[in-house]
Amino acid sequence: MFEPEEFFDLSGIEKELFENVNLVWEVLRKLEKFLKEYARPEIRGVIKGGVFIEGNVFIDEGTVIEPFVYIKGPAYIGKNCEIRQGAYIRGNVFIGDNCVVGHTTEVKNSVLLSGAKAPHFNYVGDSILGHNVNLGAGTKISNLKIGLSGTVKIKVKEEVYDTGLRKLGAIIGDDSETGCNSVLNPGTIIGKRVLIYPNASVRGFIPENSIVKFKPNLDITDVK
Repeated sequence: MFEPEEFFDLSGIEKELFENVNLVWEVLRKLEKFLKEYARPEIRGVIKGGVFIEGNVFIDEGTVIEPFVYIKGPAYIGKNCEIRQGAYIRGNVFIGDNCVVGHTTEVKNSVLLSGAKAPHFNYVGDSILGHNVNLGAGTKISNLKIGLSGTVKIKVKEEVYDTGLRKLGAIIGDDSETGCNSVLNPGTIIGKRVLIYPNASVRGFIPENSIVKFKPNLDITDVK
């Protein structure tokens, strides 16, 4: 049910990353070891002025790092990516080809597969974004339960899966999208081709080909 193949169509280096992973969130445990091999310090892309790079960071050709970006390795950034002004990338991050990390977006201990976009005011922590996933402006992925200790658990109907992880944000399958200012709570698992409406607060398991709607009532009255 939670095998990587249920969420992502993998090939190349991305397939290597998920090799021998049975439950999709387990890749976050092996990310550090994987990056020790692949995140060798090398810059093939374009670095604009005022960029800070610390530790082992690999940046492939065609990628543009705009001014005032801070990248704290280990990190791997693939080809033809846009890392926009003011982005913060820190600690064990894999970014595939043709991705966007936008203005004031923070990415930490996460995987962005090719074509994924976190373009405007996003937080992505301890998470995996599938191919062509798009986060709406202001979408936040919460990775730590409030006021509770222990590991993040995922409930599907009557079955509970203990991830064994104290911090786990969201797993988002290929071609899914979130609307502006949506919140994905710790341990949210989203299948392929899911649409999350703006302002929705989402948790648990959302199966593929679903729409998650948030419909508050808007009451308009005359001024008295």
